[in-house]
Amino acid sequence: MSFDRRSVILLVVLTIAWGVNWPIMKLGVAHFPAMGFRLLCMAGGVLALGLALRVRGEPLRVPPGQWPTVVRLALFNMVVWHLLAICAVKMLSSGRAAILGYTMPIWAVVWGLVLYRERIGAAAWTGIACALTGTVLLLSGELAALAGSPAGTLLMLCAAAGWGLGTQMMKRSRIEMPVGVLTFWMLVVTLPFLLLGTLAFESGWRLPDAVEWGAIAYNAVVVFAYCHLVWFVLARSLPPVVSSLSVMFIPVVGVFSGMWLLGEQPHWQDYAAIVLMFAALASVLLVPLLRRRLREARSG
Repeated sequence: MSFDRRSVILLVVLTIAWGVNWPIMKLGVAHFPAMGFRLLCMAGGVLALGLALRVRGEPLRVPPGQWPTVVRLALFNMVVWHLLAICAVKMLSSGRAAILGYTMPIWAVVWGLVLYRERIGAAAWTGIACALTGTVLLLSGELAALAGSPAGTLLMLCAAAGWGLGTQMMKRSRIEMPVGVLTFWMLVVTLPFLLLGTLAFESGWRLPDAVEWGAIAYNAVVVFAYCHLVWFVLARSLPPVVSSLSVMFIPVVGVFSGMWLLGEQPHWQDYAAIVLMFAALASVLLVPLLRRRLREARSG
């Protein structure tokens, strides 16, 4: 595990940028085809990330024999997540969608236990318990609304389960290529699936208006070209439980930014969930660092 000051800064920026995007997405798909919106965002993200990699001088070549791994990682980390999540966002409020989407850490733990016989320490179990309790609190005030949107709820839970499996796969992949190049090609692999979904299930295409173009630009540059890159760096460098729980504060940002942008009102459960999410983060990020410092002090 290598979690230094740079990783902390990246995680904070990732949390804010990704959390704010939930109400931004809701604005973007309010009157625009959802998969078409995601297709334009991802296409812009491919261009932005490809340009950034070229400026940095990184070759976009995929090493021989690595394409099956790239496609497999893209299917769970990108295709399942983006296809199902963007459809669910249209059916749910931005806050509810964010909360359900970030049950991902729980699914990552389940996949680790079932498929990989992963051992989880006491601190990680504490973090999981805090994160799960915080998620339940955030959902407690939304149960009636969620019951009225069973399709959106099911789609978002399936998206989260797929992303959780993809997180486990990302950590265990033995692919020999830079994370930026891997992210670029996973986005490219996902584009045809979004195009097929758009052509098969959506109609009423038109040019986006100013608000929709703004949401598309934010997603292309900030979410796809930056957030995905940072996330896959963390997912490959940290244990799956740690990387998964480290993003649990994103739904809190999503809920409160949705209140700010969309006029929703906070409840006591939202504030209690913040405390629990902080506890979850501390258990997987601060506790291991403190233990390491204590060992170093004793050995020194």
